[in-house]
Amino acid sequence: MGLPTEYSVFKGSQEGKVVKAVSKGKTELAPNDVAMRITHSGVCGTDLHHIHKDMVLGHEGIGVVEAVGNKVTKFKPGDRVGFGYIRDGCGTCKHCKAGNLWYCTVAPRHYATQDFDQGSFASYAVWPDTNLHKIPDNIDSAEAAPFMCAGMTVFVPMRNLGVKAGDRVGIIGVGGVGHLAIAFAAKLDAEVVVFSSSDEKRSDAEKLGASEFYVTNDLASKGPEKKLDYLLWTATSLPDWPTFFNLMGPRSHIVLIGLQTDDVVLPFQPLMGKEITVHGSLFSTPDELEDTLAFASQHDIHPIIEKFPMNEAGVGQAIGRIASGKVRYRGVLVA
Repeated sequence: MGLPTEYSVFKGSQEGKVVKAVSKGKTELAPNDVAMRITHSGVCGTDLHHIHKDMVLGHEGIGVVEAVGNKVTKFKPGDRVGFGYIRDGCGTCKHCKAGNLWYCTVAPRHYATQDFDQGSFASYAVWPDTNLHKIPDNIDSAEAAPFMCAGMTVFVPMRNLGVKAGDRVGIIGVGGVGHLAIAFAAKLDAEVVVFSSSDEKRSDAEKLGASEFYVTNDLASKGPEKKLDYLLWTATSLPDWPTFFNLMGPRSHIVLIGLQTDDVVLPFQPLMGKEITVHGSLFSTPDELEDTLAFASQHDIHPIIEKFPMNEAGVGQAIGRIASGKVRYRGVLVA
């Protein structure tokens, strides 16, 4: 099958409205390129940050390989594959050699920095094989899309920090990222303690594996009795840190996952007195994303999704539901 000369994409615009456009296809693939027909795309809150830019949106792409460059050995036509936020790096600096493409000091390539004609809100994409991943057979394509960003974002820090059976893992927020944090932590056999701004998501949290659920405004009178070993902040607004530091055990870990522009001001005495460690966590190596997919496959983890057609109206509807906080819990575009 030949490469398409042009294909449909959905871009941001100066007015902040998603618009349909046409991108020109490549006439020839580079040696490590993989050309794919996009079938599904997750819709992430990060996409809203770039909706005023003239760029193809989307970074949770799932597709079917149609052609590969002459040096590609990992993929073949017909494979189901997925890609996330990070596209590539130089391949030679110390960070790239360690798999940390995000920290590439020579030629970093990731969402919203370059390659503005490539994204997952599209009918087609060409992606380097560096950070492209086969989708396990038992993961549905629509459900695979959120793992490429949200799932990876919560699983990787838990795995790297050594969350294990019996650990008490607190999760602040039951949203697109937080609901997956609950599911992954439960499958790590942790005691999952969920904190939310209201009681409305209690049932969903318990179905995902939460063993305890607390409303944040009631913590002074109805907080957990046992201390936490880990706490993942996945919400969009900063919590009352003194309250949550009081819930942490000695030498526990707090992981910042939600995105925020305000400074984080932490209480000094409990931070030092309990020797609490605070971690920033955002991206992963290609191997870590592979581990995320493998764990989700092995443990039968399913994101809760809403599907929308991958057309101008569908993309706009998905963006609107995410912006208003109404989506349950990840939006997925379906071609």
